[in-house]
Amino acid sequence: MKNTRISIGLSNPKSPTNVGAVMRAAGCYRVDSVIYTGQRYDKAAKFQTDTKSMSNKIPLTNVQSLLDDLPSETKIVCVELAEGAIALPAFKHPDNALYVFGPEDGTIAQEVVDKAHAVVYVPTVGCMNLAATVNVLLYDRLAKAEDVIMGDELIRQSRDNKNNLVVKTPTTAR
Repeated sequence: MKNTRISIGLSNPKSPTNVGAVMRAAGCYRVDSVIYTGQRYDKAAKFQTDTKSMSNKIPLTNVQSLLDDLPSETKIVCVELAEGAIALPAFKHPDNALYVFGPEDGTIAQEVVDKAHAVVYVPTVGCMNLAATVNVLLYDRLAKAEDVIMGDELIRQSRDNKNNLVVKTPTTAR
């Protein structure tokens, strides 16, 4: 994929399970870093939930503010069920983005939203949890990319060691 930088910002995440799942998504979708605010995750981080150990490859960093020390080319994109937000299917992802997600039991701070270049929402009936929302957002970014890598080699690199399934061609299928 072209030269991009993708970061995830988590506002005071509550659940170590969700943070672990966010880290797994970060690895699947080639995120460069994950930052988070607050102390709730730190208190529960001893319950290791990063099942693919992505935090060994992708920095997971506690910060005072999600907006500090961002490269100048970074576009802030808040992802929230907010009135006036852009529906994700209509959104054009910036090359360099910090995607900010609110806590499972709250919302993104207004001062962060006020600095955002865009606020998007996933059109659902009801709200998804944090990790599910991150996965959908990152998949949407990948699906809309012009230079997305596809094919059997990617499949072989991506699947786990217990999956060797091959689809039969229509002429050999029963």
